[in-house]
Amino acid sequence: MGRPLGLTAHDMSDMSRLAQLATNPQSGASREEIYLAVASLYRIQGTGLNARERDLMRDILRRLTRDVEMAIRVALAQRLAEDTTAPHDLILLLVDDSIEVARPLILNSPLLTEADTLRLIAEAGIAHLEAVARRPHIGEPVTAALARSEHESVLLALVRNATARISESTYCVLVEKSRAVGGLAETLAYRCDLPPQLATQMCEWVSGALKTYIQTNYIIAPRTVDTALAEANKAINSEPPAPKDPPPDSAHKLIEKLAASGQLKAGFLMRVLSQGQADLFDLAFARLLDVELESFRDFFYRDDLEPVALACRAAGIDRSAFPTVFNLSRQARGGKALIQPNEMAQTKSIFALSRPAALTEIRAYI
Repeated sequence: MGRPLGLTAHDMSDMSRLAQLATNPQSGASREEIYLAVASLYRIQGTGLNARERDLMRDILRRLTRDVEMAIRVALAQRLAEDTTAPHDLILLLVDDSIEVARPLILNSPLLTEADTLRLIAEAGIAHLEAVARRPHIGEPVTAALARSEHESVLLALVRNATARISESTYCVLVEKSRAVGGLAETLAYRCDLPPQLATQMCEWVSGALKTYIQTNYIIAPRTVDTALAEANKAINSEPPAPKDPPPDSAHKLIEKLAASGQLKAGFLMRVLSQGQADLFDLAFARLLDVELESFRDFFYRDDLEPVALACRAAGIDRSAFPTVFNLSRQARGGKALIQPNEMAQTKSIFALSRPAALTEIRAYI
């Protein structure tokens, strides 16, 4: 059986005529219609096309790209962003388009490989690099390449990506750059995986408030291996600690100092949560949302995803980091600590809200 739209010799002749039509459209066939028709054919028959057929289709799409409205190209990219069956080279063709077209694919396409993202970093402009830096779960080779950028917006997007895997050597590069790049030191300090020795190194050039934060959260008194093992064993065999009510004065003072200096942000919440400082996490989160601590706890620790998603959205925590917040906060309190893949869909509409709208909904609950 031939292909449904099989490109036989006769069909290839038709495709050649279509290529000519793409250059000089005749009445009744707009460039937009030709573009979408060829893209749909490419998407559907991609695996069955030979190299010559692929080249011809890509050539048609390239010829039309400049004349097809942005909205149409963006709509096609959005349609393909989560498509696991689309031809890889069609994805690459759209990724090389303007950033409005490329962005949904760079951020979401499972077909974009590490090699593809490294090529983008080497060849593309700053807007494409920013999108790569925001792509969930980028690995160490990609983060190392991004860290070599001289663009502040790219570096900040990378460090703010909570799911990005950053090696110690790459952190060294970023910390050194934080001497001259405004805002980078603060963003780095709130990363939960920043090596402590690099955090303390930044105390040489950061502001007083940030220096206080680093000294509070990174400087750990030396302990023997035996002591560390004993404490770990005790933690494993103990019930999760109950929240302290009220938290100690030192915690209140730290949070108020960070809030007053504008340093109380989502990155701080991620750090203290990853360090197991559940009480400080609660206190900071409540202060960031400007709600009472007990009201925050009653709301946040319900047996439901929605309160946590609303709180994360209101605080500016990205949806990609939401499972980490949910799981670690529940583990700290001995509750449910695993989100199933199908449950994440429940949070999509919440993260589509504006931050003020999410905060309004939280206050309606409280």
